[in-house]
Amino acid sequence: MSARELVVLGTASQVPTRHRNHNGYLLRWDGEGILFDPGEGTQRQMLRAGVAAHDLNRICVTHFHGDHSLGLAGVIQRINLDRVPHEITAHYPRSGRRFFERLRYATAYRETVALTEAPVDADGPLATTPAYTLDAHKLSHPVESYGYRLTEPDGRRMLPGRLAAHGIAGPDVGRLQREGSLNGVRLDEVSEVRRGQRFAFVMDTRLCAGVHALAEGCDLLVIESTFLDEDEALATDHGHLTAGQAARVARDAGVRHLVLTHFSQRYSDPEEFERQARAAGFDGELTVARDLTRIPVPKRR
Repeated sequence: MSARELVVLGTASQVPTRHRNHNGYLLRWDGEGILFDPGEGTQRQMLRAGVAAHDLNRICVTHFHGDHSLGLAGVIQRINLDRVPHEITAHYPRSGRRFFERLRYATAYRETVALTEAPVDADGPLATTPAYTLDAHKLSHPVESYGYRLTEPDGRRMLPGRLAAHGIAGPDVGRLQREGSLNGVRLDEVSEVRRGQRFAFVMDTRLCAGVHALAEGCDLLVIESTFLDEDEALATDHGHLTAGQAARVARDAGVRHLVLTHFSQRYSDPEEFERQARAAGFDGELTVARDLTRIPVPKRR
């Protein structure tokens, strides 16, 4: 199992189909699990994908349309039924707090878990951990919607050849890393910057500044492509993207692996989304998401 991977739980927009569940996406990131947009049926999809309630540390909801949030009731009750021993934090647009509360307490159950609500009401950082910073950016949809972005802090990669040239080995390597210099040798002389990995989750939205900010430089971008390009006017009117629009965003942002999802049930050929994305000029790694697939975050270059 990859230490960093996306587990796709559902890929349908608006309504589930025979082959696609409502939305749901779990990002595994160094032992943490972040659940994005749990639509109806997410709890069952988690079971099918081998995802346990204990795997969850955060829940991030982009907005309160049903296909992105109806599964909250079941997931939250399962978290309590299984007595998850650690705190779980839920992020969602503050304007939809009444919906979150209704879903959280949709039926009677015994609360056993510390579920912390941390609503979003502006662009910017939501949480900082040793493994990542979680940011939100506002999107453009008929109801208030936010996308989410994880950024790993930059690190340093030690260069064995340069270390050897300066006679630095063993415990002295760790000392140099901690102190920044050793016997006149600076850390930047024997190492190079290791760029932190970046992940973004962009759901229901028209093209807007937030889309581009979220996508910039991502190693893995999960983005809605509800419509095909011939229905661009319909997409704009309903606050969505087309396959070509999503691909151009990824192309211009330098995305390494693009994941298209949130497909309208009006289309019967998933491969057409890939064809239109390629025609838009995206030449990186591309996945047209299917339920229950696992997509590793690309390895560092």
